[in-house]
Amino acid sequence: MNPFESTAHAAGAGGGFPIDILLLVGFVLIFYFLLWRPQSKRRKEHQALIGGLSKGDEVVAGGGIVGQITKVEDDFVMLEIARDVEIRMQKGSVGATLPKGTLKSIDGR
Repeated sequence: MNPFESTAHAAGAGGGFPIDILLLVGFVLIFYFLLWRPQSKRRKEHQALIGGLSKGDEVVAGGGIVGQITKVEDDFVMLEIARDVEIRMQKGSVGATLPKGTLKSIDGR
């Protein structure tokens, strides 16, 4: 008796070609709806945020730095983080905009 013979018969007794295709399509759909689509949506929202930055906006940077934009350049923004203290940051590091007056309520500017 050959032990590999029963294994070969068992492998051939599966669902076949249509079931394999359905499983593959199912995995692709799961990948699309759980990973690719939400990531694409977040990327579009962040690009819209970056494109809409203007002088006077109050923002939070990726590292948690909070400040007000004083100058907008092509790839960078000047951010006032305290009185007479400005730093230059890449636009991509801006994580979110804050409602107007948030900085005044935080530290009395």
